[in-house]
Amino acid sequence: MATTITRTRRRGRQTISFELTPAVVAAAAVVGPKEGQGPLGDYFDVVKEDDLLGEKSWERAEARMLTEACRLALRKAGHSLKDVDYLVAGDLLNQITSSSFVARELKLPFLGIFGACSTFAEGMAVGSMMIDGGYATSLLVGVSSHHCTAERQFRFPTEFGNQPPPSAQWTVTGAGAVLMAAQGDGPAITMATIGRVTDPGLKDPLNLGAAMAPAAADTILRHFEDTGRTPEDYDLIVTGDLADVGKQITADLLERKGLDVAGRLFDCGSAIYEPSQGVESGASGCGCSAAVFSGYLMQGMLGGRYRRLLLVCTGALFSPTSYQQGESIPGIAHAVALETQDAPG
Repeated sequence: MATTITRTRRRGRQTISFELTPAVVAAAAVVGPKEGQGPLGDYFDVVKEDDLLGEKSWERAEARMLTEACRLALRKAGHSLKDVDYLVAGDLLNQITSSSFVARELKLPFLGIFGACSTFAEGMAVGSMMIDGGYATSLLVGVSSHHCTAERQFRFPTEFGNQPPPSAQWTVTGAGAVLMAAQGDGPAITMATIGRVTDPGLKDPLNLGAAMAPAAADTILRHFEDTGRTPEDYDLIVTGDLADVGKQITADLLERKGLDVAGRLFDCGSAIYEPSQGVESGASGCGCSAAVFSGYLMQGMLGGRYRRLLLVCTGALFSPTSYQQGESIPGIAHAVALETQDAPG
């Protein structure tokens, strides 16, 4: 027999407002040497000296970074694995193998998710629903990426030395993890806006910012339509990894809709590297938004620099198979609103 729903946490078409707002109790960021040399290097918890981390393969190195980020987030909160109900994690590799191997080591009940580079916000949204619904009291959300594993899977052999165009992005070698709980100090996740798949018809894997920008604009617009908020209600509107090309396209698309976000739009892919580091348009990868949030932005919220952020992580939903078959590259963006206790009402 069907159950009658008497109340809902839905706001508008795509947004959820949480009644029991989960707290981000702790966050940890582990990155590679190139990321540590960038302008945000001092904000990461751990900067590795080499991309292999002493492992036999880049794939093993990626899993090791994510494991370390998860364990470090727990230590920073004074928790242990027995205090955690679930691990929600994802990455870019085939069948999210990095996350699965991390789950094998941590031995936590595991939900593996894939949203390409939007996975971090997707994980925080899913985790918030679990906590708000009473299905978990605490959980870990973690994601990772690695420049060399992504290049090997999606583009060219690293030995090939391919010359990228100005629109290309450098996949971040890094991992970020957050410990979320029903109670605790730290920024609260008050809302989540679940994105729709958009497809501008682009087929170039070296121009992913342009492919993802319409999804970012769509989710940002829907968030404000659903909630009645405006860009002025947020200190920053943070996109995940659009980099310089995608960031500008997103700002232009929103301006055409009458939404001016230029002064508040912060893109993790544009911020994590210096142009002199040879990264073309900027950064991409699951680890991009995860590391920047878990390091720079989380410290900014805890230090009072930011009181309310809208984190909008973007993903390009393609695979080597779809690309080889001539398919276009759809995009997705998920958003979570994070607020400190002293954020304006």
